[in-house]
Amino acid sequence: MSEQTATKLVIIIPALNEQYTIVDVIDNIPRQIAGIDVIDVVVIDDGSTDKTAKLASAANAHVVHHPRPLGVGAAFHTGLSCALERGADIIVNIDGDGQFNPHDIPELIAPIVQGKAWFVTCTRFAKPDFIPDMPVIKRWGNKWMVYLINFITSQRFTDVSCGFRAYTRDAALRLILFGHFTYTQESLIDLAQKGIPITEVPLKVRGRRQHGRSRVADNLWRYGIKSASIIFRAARDYHPLTFFGLPGLLVFLLGVVGGVFLLIHWLNTGQTYPYRSLVQVSGIFIIVGVLLGFLAMLADMQHRNRLLIEKIVYLARKKAYATKHDIAEF
Repeated sequence: MSEQTATKLVIIIPALNEQYTIVDVIDNIPRQIAGIDVIDVVVIDDGSTDKTAKLASAANAHVVHHPRPLGVGAAFHTGLSCALERGADIIVNIDGDGQFNPHDIPELIAPIVQGKAWFVTCTRFAKPDFIPDMPVIKRWGNKWMVYLINFITSQRFTDVSCGFRAYTRDAALRLILFGHFTYTQESLIDLAQKGIPITEVPLKVRGRRQHGRSRVADNLWRYGIKSASIIFRAARDYHPLTFFGLPGLLVFLLGVVGGVFLLIHWLNTGQTYPYRSLVQVSGIFIIVGVLLGFLAMLADMQHRNRLLIEKIVYLARKKAYATKHDIAEF
């Protein structure tokens, strides 16, 4: 019988040059939350050149430094590792720019505290009254990103780009990300594919920054291309049979259709003219389709190996980040 252990919440705040808002974010974090015994605040200073780190430290936050800006995704990686090292049972990620209200943290983590979810993400678009003021093109980009992620994960999210999120310790240990530019869409795909219980919590969010510019979405074209690249790779890794097999099947069928058409024409006329070029084109399409089919099977085999490796990584992380809390469970 294990003895009761305290539940620890670690709040990670990735920040780059947020000297005007970082103290307000830290000071407004609730210090007493139902179901939580210990609250810890960690600021990941992603190579700031202003007073962000100094002010965060003065506000009694634990500060982790990057020597130079590595990106929001990299800062999130660092924060997650630091939170696990500090024995977090629940991890909340909140931006340092003041767009999210720290007073909403108890509402955000409520599904985790109640045992209803392992991963909770804030949604800005589930309630019409909560939809923030933001540029039309940004709203449009969020909308299509939601469609794409829902298609890949077979789920029904309403917001896939919001960084205000909460994770259980086990969800964080299972999370495997590769993108350094951002992490929001990739983490949803990764945890959804692993069957982690996920829920959204509608919260009121400020749509525009009070100070400075977003380093992720300051250039929407760059953000779209970078995000699309991350999503493209995630789709390749998690659905390799469909990713390679479906195009292969379509190309193969086009080759077969072209070949059948040419055969019927030859039987009726005794010649291939004027469709003689279809001989080569159909043959190429059939060969490419077959090759993509073999590639799909090889990729699917690699995907199975990935699943085994991820289990090993999870167990290794659990051992590496072992705390008295983990030991008490056995």
